[in-house]
Amino acid sequence: MSLPSSVTVHAPATIANVGCGFDVLGLCLTAPYDTVRLTRREQPGLVIHHLDDYDLPTDPSRNVAGAALLALLRAVPEPLGFEVEITKGIRPGSGIGSSAASAAGAVVAANALLGNRFSHKELIDMAMYGEAVASGVRHADNIAPAICGGFTLVRAVTPALDVLALPAPPLWVAVVHPQFEVKTKEARAVLPTSVPLALAVRQWANVGGLVAGFLTQDNALIARALEDYIVEPARASLIPGLGDAKRLAMAAGALGGGISGSGPSIFMLNKDEATARAAAEALGSVYRKMGIDFHLHVGPIASQGARVVNF
Repeated sequence: MSLPSSVTVHAPATIANVGCGFDVLGLCLTAPYDTVRLTRREQPGLVIHHLDDYDLPTDPSRNVAGAALLALLRAVPEPLGFEVEITKGIRPGSGIGSSAASAAGAVVAANALLGNRFSHKELIDMAMYGEAVASGVRHADNIAPAICGGFTLVRAVTPALDVLALPAPPLWVAVVHPQFEVKTKEARAVLPTSVPLALAVRQWANVGGLVAGFLTQDNALIARALEDYIVEPARASLIPGLGDAKRLAMAAGALGGGISGSGPSIFMLNKDEATARAAAEALGSVYRKMGIDFHLHVGPIASQGARVVNF
């Protein structure tokens, strides 16, 4: 059977860090998502088009999807060429995995055109080259859930990638995206270079507790373990309204939450849809009062990551 010549993939937004799990924990969302269409071309190499208004680079080495695809092409023995059309549904700099979505969507699409010869782990490793373009660091906490779906734990990136794809807990996510940008590189620049041992122990305990809470569906444990003692305090000054937004969302019934990725988006986990919508309204009320435009996203944790929608 001949392989298709083109494919369209929806690549979803993701929540990285998930409170205490800096650079290791991630969750997949149902929306928003990037649309990536790949078409085989006779000439080797990549041609990239952005069908949106973000004026992102189209040089493959400087484009997150292009860098991921170049890594994939290095792993393929035969000469290949792709034309790539990307429509960003996830605003760059939003903190909900915009760069990861494009990189993940591109390699998932290419893999579909190649008969799915690569594993999820191999695709994650390739897509991480896109994250290096965006932030200067090959990290997988957004890439892993964008490809695997659900809840992921990145145990190691070096010397070998070690990612665990875990069952998605039956929780709903409320996200507010205030319309200002926090660049990943800037958010990393404010992080502490050393952490007191006692504080690190508290953080490790919360990471373990959060993973256990997800796996046992213990909402009370999830709520206790979501607190981040290290990264969020360092980044809080970059996100006006963070404290009030979290406080009001929890008063509306949310289990807890925090900064999504490097921000400015804020996520809150919730036991059901009704609570998530109440939490979203609470989050939005803070930025409405501040006179800052915002977008709200409400949905369950998605069990599937980037997916083919048509050939």
